[in-house]
Amino acid sequence: MELAQPILLGLLQGATEFLPVSSSGHLVLAETFFKIKEAGLAFDVALHLGTLVAVVIYFQAELLAMARAVARPGDLAPEARDNRRLTLLLLVATIPGGLLGKLFADRIEAALRQPLLVAAALAGTGLILLWAEGVGRRCRDFKQIGMLDAVVLGLAQAFALVPGVSRSGATMTVGLFRGLDRTAAARFSFLMSVPIIAGAGALHLIKIFRHGLMPGQGSFFAIGFVASALSGYLFIAFIMRYIQTRSFAIFAYYRFAVAALVLGWIWLR
Repeated sequence: MELAQPILLGLLQGATEFLPVSSSGHLVLAETFFKIKEAGLAFDVALHLGTLVAVVIYFQAELLAMARAVARPGDLAPEARDNRRLTLLLLVATIPGGLLGKLFADRIEAALRQPLLVAAALAGTGLILLWAEGVGRRCRDFKQIGMLDAVVLGLAQAFALVPGVSRSGATMTVGLFRGLDRTAAARFSFLMSVPIIAGAGALHLIKIFRHGLMPGQGSFFAIGFVASALSGYLFIAFIMRYIQTRSFAIFAYYRFAVAALVLGWIWLR
């Protein structure tokens, strides 16, 4: 395959995984429009693992602090207790998506990887994002996230199994509905991605290793992985700065534009 294809898809994955616009939906559309037959769920796993590396590097200080706090349960310092609490919240938030992903991910991805359905999901969740921007009070910061928030955000994350919904978009949107400010919603959403992507990636890697890769696929996947990691890191940094002074509305309008283009392509095809 051409070198440009895994680079393009890797850059696309890194950008759209952390922007609330749906990485899986964009990959479905890119694979359809560019007719990349070799890509598929296995390649998607490689790209998602690239974004996992990106978020781990960006939030390495927080993740290391949580790991140290969990490894030292006798440390009763306020910071250590806060980090253990955050670890528990992230684990609780992972349960709904992990369970539903294990039960239904393969069937959902196989049935819904169609441009028309992706367009509908992009537009529909774009409307909900605008609604959340309009009614969200944004009066709670990161330290005020509680157990009920973790459960609700975890349920929202499970809807990202549908291509076009967006894991980060769903969790950020629900975070706004829950009264979180944009930075708190985005930060918790990105940290939530670590266990869910790692778990899903591990399960899919087992399947991939059982069946093996076709000749040439290893280098194709490696290029996509690196491109996804680099792109993901840059876009995490971008959106964390962007939302300090701006709203998520532009991403909803972007969703509408992409959905309109897809519908136009289907109509004219």
